[in-house]
Amino acid sequence: MEETGALAGKVAVVTGAARNIGREIALALGGEGAAVLVNALSDGQAAETVADEVTAAGGRGLAHLADVTDEAAANGMADAAVHAFGRIDILVCNAGIRRQHPFTEVSFAEWRDVLAVSLDGAFLCAKACVPHMIAGGGGAIVTLGASTSHMGTRNRVHVLAAKMGLVGLTRALATELGEHGITVNCVAPGHIDTVRGASAGQRSAQTPRPIERMGRPDEIAAMVRHLCLPAGAYITGQTIHVNGGMYLA
Repeated sequence: MEETGALAGKVAVVTGAARNIGREIALALGGEGAAVLVNALSDGQAAETVADEVTAAGGRGLAHLADVTDEAAANGMADAAVHAFGRIDILVCNAGIRRQHPFTEVSFAEWRDVLAVSLDGAFLCAKACVPHMIAGGGGAIVTLGASTSHMGTRNRVHVLAAKMGLVGLTRALATELGEHGITVNCVAPGHIDTVRGASAGQRSAQTPRPIERMGRPDEIAAMVRHLCLPAGAYITGQTIHVNGGMYLA
């Protein structure tokens, strides 16, 4: 079946895409006709399901298990996308882990685990994918930050540090890669209604905001999609908050 849509012929790599926000991003890009490599760490069945959903939405899906903190695995993931689809145009760095402990109880090992997935993983995936984007004449990179990292919250010093690190990485890459036609932006979600693992702990207290409900994963995906579309090609180096006004409040 020939892809149709604003991203027909484009190829996206989405990390952490087996569930929640990552899944919705993969489906949103697939719905615009993109071929999408659906990355997960270990849940192959969930990744395969999302890849099938991408295909049903109008794109082409490929499930691929890889640890984004491993340089060889990140390179192998980029190679798999190129082998299957011929190019890479879009990278969405969504993979991340949440841990929740008071600062005095956070071990260095836990600190490193959280930063490794969110920040090191984004660096390694960008290193693996950017040469293919340059060869293809441009593209879009989107990192997934967090509005709480701009505001501060308790018991998540490592998560907030990692997410703010992504803001710096985003701005640096936007500055360096613009000449190659590559945009780089960060989408910072607020309180989103997702299924969370036990290790993530309880949700942080709900910040008063103009739109009082929690956000939906597809609302984050809609912003990511826009930044990857031709209509978003003049946006780069930005952190865009999607949080119902939480940061404003």
